Amino acid sequence: MGVARDVAKQSMALTEARDRDGWLALFADDAVVEDPVGPSMFDPDAKGHRGKEAITAFYDTVIVTSEKIEFTIRDSYECGSEVANVGQIRITLPGNQVGIVPIVNIYKVNDAGKLVALRSFWEADKLSFSQG
Repeated sequence: MGVARDVAKQSMALTEARDRDGWLALFADDAVVEDPVGPSMFDPDAKGHRGKEAITAFYDTVIVTSEKIEFTIRDSYECGSEVANVGQIRITLPGNQVGIVPIVNIYKVNDAGKLVALRSFWEADKLSFSQG
């Protein structure tokens, strides 16, 4: 297993465990998180969350609002310093509202094994919610 795939697995596990500090420690100081890629309710200007301060703010305003996050990866493709994981994410929100959406997450690491980019591809209109 390559470094990129290992770091991606750590990222997902730390997100599921709600380990904020552990997740943030995976990132290089100049990293970018695009979740989702392009304009969204989380990033209207589609510039991404750039640098540790912005990534921390993303965690504190987006990730922390869920009660539970679960990744199911059905395929993973690693090339060089990047890995693309294909699957779905299941998010449980307050009030036991559950959202499920197909995703492709692309993780890129630097030579030190730190994440320099996390790009998440998912379509808001494919996010379906139900009572859990």
